[in-house]
Amino acid sequence: MKKTKIKFYINNILILSFTFLIFTLVNNTLGLGTPKLVSTMEKAFENIESWLIKLATPMAAVAVGSGLFMQKFSFGDEEKIRSGKKLVKTALFSYVFILAIDLVLSAIQSLI
Repeated sequence: MKKTKIKFYINNILILSFTFLIFTLVNNTLGLGTPKLVSTMEKAFENIESWLIKLATPMAAVAVGSGLFMQKFSFGDEEKIRSGKKLVKTALFSYVFILAIDLVLSAIQSLI
């Protein structure tokens, strides 16, 4: 089960990175300027990226808070404690994953 999730995440990262790489390469071809469609798509991706980053922090905070409250008010129920810990770990992993994607994409863009 974990191997399939890891493969899923790796495949999505590669596809997303390849897509952004293609858009960046198309933008710089032959020095002919930026076609309107490409510049519109780049602006759209930049807007989506900034929107995701702005939403990721509050969403992660809510998820971590919910997990901690789940643990705190479990009243000894082991299943709720486990669920709370899992929620906190997943929220933090997802937040770090989103920030890492932003760093990778900006590094690729600066190289090209």
